[in-house]
Amino acid sequence: MASIRDLFLFNPDIHYLNHGSFGACPKPVFDDYQRWQLAFERDPVQFVTKTGKEALYQSKKALAAFIHCHPDDLILLTNPSTAGSIVIKGLHLNPGDEILTTKQEYGAMDRTWNYVCTKTGAKYIRQEIPLPFTTKETFIDQFWKGLTKHTKIVFISQITSPTALRFPVEEVVARAKELGLLTFVDGAHVPGHIPLDIEKLGVDIYTGACHKWLLTPKGCSFLYVRKELQNQFDPLIISWGYQAEFPSHSRFLDWHEYQGTRDFSAFLTIPAALKFRADNDWETRTAVCRIKIRELYPQLCEAMGTEPICPVSNDSEFLVQMASVPTRTADPYKLKDVFYDKYKIEIPVMKCGDQAFTRISIQPYTSQEDVDALLAAIREERKNGGLIS
Repeated sequence: MASIRDLFLFNPDIHYLNHGSFGACPKPVFDDYQRWQLAFERDPVQFVTKTGKEALYQSKKALAAFIHCHPDDLILLTNPSTAGSIVIKGLHLNPGDEILTTKQEYGAMDRTWNYVCTKTGAKYIRQEIPLPFTTKETFIDQFWKGLTKHTKIVFISQITSPTALRFPVEEVVARAKELGLLTFVDGAHVPGHIPLDIEKLGVDIYTGACHKWLLTPKGCSFLYVRKELQNQFDPLIISWGYQAEFPSHSRFLDWHEYQGTRDFSAFLTIPAALKFRADNDWETRTAVCRIKIRELYPQLCEAMGTEPICPVSNDSEFLVQMASVPTRTADPYKLKDVFYDKYKIEIPVMKCGDQAFTRISIQPYTSQEDVDALLAAIREERKNGGLIS
């Protein structure tokens, strides 16, 4: 019987512990991707105007059912950074307006906010959340210390990229709504990783990636906007959907979905990805991964000579299938290359403020051999005076 790892397309010589960056696409889903690409090439005009258009709706319908929202409130995009650019550029910020966020957000989003704030005079307030985390209540109290009378928007990750922590977004969004603030959640790591119910969350704007934990090919993400806000956001590219000859029932969809010639085949694989998950009992398998990450995290920190940045008990509110290990190194980016070039381990080493973290992802395809290789590499680098002090 084939192992789960055999269902993926990995280089067999590499220990792949970096699912969080670009995900990994199973062979059956990748086959579906190529099937759509072939259909596009065989009959491109009909594909763009009819068959592919219908397949796009069916894919959105499947995704909407999975994340609990209406398909007409979604547009499919290549990545959450694109979604962020659409939203952040369309907010019509004024001088002095404040966006409340944390110092643990994704770098591309930070840069987009900084770009727009420089042009508008708005302020991007990156609230310090001390590490290690202790309780959800402490996080919430610390976050709202950044609130002022000038705060207009709350922007927050549901699962962070550099620190791999699950934030209590549900409570933050609920409080923001009480205060009359616009809410924008970066859920790049969420779909397929933890349950997502957008309607229950009550968020105004949400973006997530399908090519990470949902297992689609690269370049498949979404932007959700609450219906009342949809006409506020201009498309990044003005194309045939603007002043459409045959407008649909939604200007939001017309303006953002029809972007001229592009290969949107990756968008159409969402049903295949959901089927793969069901066929391979992915929920049960990933539940085991969540247990493993809690067992492994203290071991990795001990090997590094550092401490976990959150509680690691079985009922931990902050850990899911990733963990960021504090790493004492003078050059995080060079260390990442050493892990790959010397030890054949694909794993990110990232900076967050003045700290560095080595972030591990655990998926059903992760083997004990992969984990042992990482532990051995960390110990060797520390023992032999390498890049880990």
